[in-house]
Order: sequence, then structure tokens, then C-alpha cells
Amino acid sequence: MLAVSLEGVQSLGPTTAVSIVDASLLEERNIHYESNNRRDGLWKPLVGQRDMRWPILLEQVSQTKRHYGTQSSGSTGLVEDFRRYITPYMQLSRIEKPIGTWLLAWPCFWSIGLAAPHGGPIDVYTLGLFGMGAILLRGSGCTVNDMWDSDFDKKVERTASRPLAAGTVTHGQALAWLGLQLSAGLGILLQLNETSQLLGVASLPFVIAYPLMKRITGWPQAFLGLTINWGAFMGWAAVHGSCSWDIVGPLYASGVFWTLVYDTIYAHQDTRDDVKAGVKSTALTFGERTKPMLWGFAACNIASMAAAGVMAECHGPFFIGMTAAAAQLAWQIQTVNLTNPEDCARKFKSNWWYGCSIFAGIVADKLLS
Repeated sequence: MLAVSLEGVQSLGPTTAVSIVDASLLEERNIHYESNNRRDGLWKPLVGQRDMRWPILLEQVSQTKRHYGTQSSGSTGLVEDFRRYITPYMQLSRIEKPIGTWLLAWPCFWSIGLAAPHGGPIDVYTLGLFGMGAILLRGSGCTVNDMWDSDFDKKVERTASRPLAAGTVTHGQALAWLGLQLSAGLGILLQLNETSQLLGVASLPFVIAYPLMKRITGWPQAFLGLTINWGAFMGWAAVHGSCSWDIVGPLYASGVFWTLVYDTIYAHQDTRDDVKAGVKSTALTFGERTKPMLWGFAACNIASMAAAGVMAECHGPFFIGMTAAAAQLAWQIQTVNLTNPEDCARKFKSNWWYGCSIFAGIVADKLLS
């Protein structure tokens, strides 16, 4: 028997039963069920094989809901239906994985912080605008990435469940969702000054082109660095109406080198699947030389960040924050197991602390100077 046991589910009680069968609806249709030999009669899903019994599962879900009289109705049913409808779009934008948004937002926040006057507060309103913009731009970038890479994603275990690869969203629907996100992002961009608006528009070709880089170069992470750290320019311009290139230039370079560190570690999760799919990355380009390359990028990152701090006339608190960030980066490189995808993911996510350390140093420097 290759289906969810109706009797086993119902024996768990109405709330748990309905939760289980509702969760079943959210699983991809390419699922194979095998027994886990438990007394509750449930079955464990294994992604990767097509289950031709999807109609049977749907019927069992319907039977269980009828058994408990929990058919969707009224406001509760509308909320549940909306949740099921919107979930694939949230997954397209990676809302459930906020680290990517933080990695986009930190360079913006650093720049806004450095642009603040010594002894004065940092513009919280501008921080909020850039925070919202980071959510929307990151979501747009992920949507574009999935539209370009849906065929590749089907061949990589970690990405096979993404909505376009799994078929839960069509390309037309993804395009409409992209338009909605870009429109909302435009609304935020129009709140900024003209220089910031022009810089924001100038970043879009990078956002659109980035997914193509993994097809044509072994250094797609470098192109990502050029794209995701654009906020180093925009944050300063949003405060002053222009860019002080002697400050934002090194700040931008620092972000690019930082990206080369964390995204190379991230890419090591997929090296085997990337080879099969024909996808390029710095993880594959560097191979056994990855850690020496990461140490080099880290050194360039810290040197560039220090240069930005000196040019911005920062003091002790900034450099204390920078030292903490350097230690965090060194810890990542020294301890990461590049052959362990789970450890690579943990180290990648830990970069929140790097960004936070830099920002905390900037805030302290501005308030205490």
C-alpha cells in the first residue's frame, strides 16, 4: 500500500489529522511514499520519484475532512485557501529564508550609518525604506533566478522543490509575481532622492543578468558580489544626495570580497549536482584551493573595510566592530567542512553576525564620537 493510511491519520484526533492531510497537499506531486513501520500507520515522503496515486491522496484528504466536518467554509476557509495560494509565491521570494535579505540589506545599512554625522543619530526612516527595499529586491532577484534556472533546479536535490522546478507555479505566474514585487519596489525607490533613484535603476541589469553568469563563467559569485552590494552606493546617496567615492568605493569592494567568501562556502553544498547539471561556481573553480582563496578574499575584505572607516574618519568603536567581524569571518573559514553541506549552510547563515558586527561598530562610533 503506497498511500497515507486514512485510519491511522484519523486515529490521531481531528486537529492533528486535518493538519497532516493539509500538509500532504503542500508536498510536491513528485513524491513516493514508503512505510516507516510505525504503529500509527503513517508513511514517510521521499522526494524524487513520481507518485501516480496523487488522486488517491486527494480523496483521502477529502474523506478525512468530511469525517470531522472540517470542510473549508466562511472566513476560516478563505484564510486557509489564501494561505495555500500565496505559499508558493512566498517560496519564490525565499521569505522563509531571511538570511539572503540580510546579506542584501547590510551594505545598505553600513553606508547609511557611515553617512550619518558624528555625534548624531542614524536616519531610522531611511533604514526602514532600505529594509523594505531589500525584501522586495531580494524577492525579485530570487524570482528571476528561478525563472532562468528552473531546468537546472530540477537536477539539484536542494533546489528541486522550488515552485517553478516542482511545477506548483507557472512561468507566467512567476512573471506576474515579479512585476508585482518590482512595482512595490518602485514605490519605495520613488521615496528617495534623484541620485538614489538613478543608482537603483542602474542595478537592475545586474539583478537580471546574474543568473546567467553560472552558465558562462566560473566566477558567478563575483558577479553576485557586484550586484548584492550595490546598496553601498545607494545608502550614502540617500543621505547626502551624492556619493563620496573615497568612502563608498572601498565599502563596496569590501562587500564584494565578503560575498566571495560566503557564497563560495554556500556553493560547496551543491558541487556534485552542479557538475551533473553543468552549472559553474567558484566552489568548482577553486576545488582544493578553496580555503586559501577564502583567506585571500577575507584579507581583502577587512583591508577595504578599514580603508572605508579611515576615509569616513571613524574611531575606536568602528574598528572594534570590524575586529569582531574579522574574527567571525576567520572562524567561518577555519572551521567550515566544505564536504559537509549542512555545515556549509550553517556557516553561510552565520554571516548575519558579520554584518551585525560591522553595523554595531558604526552605530557606536557615530553615537560616541
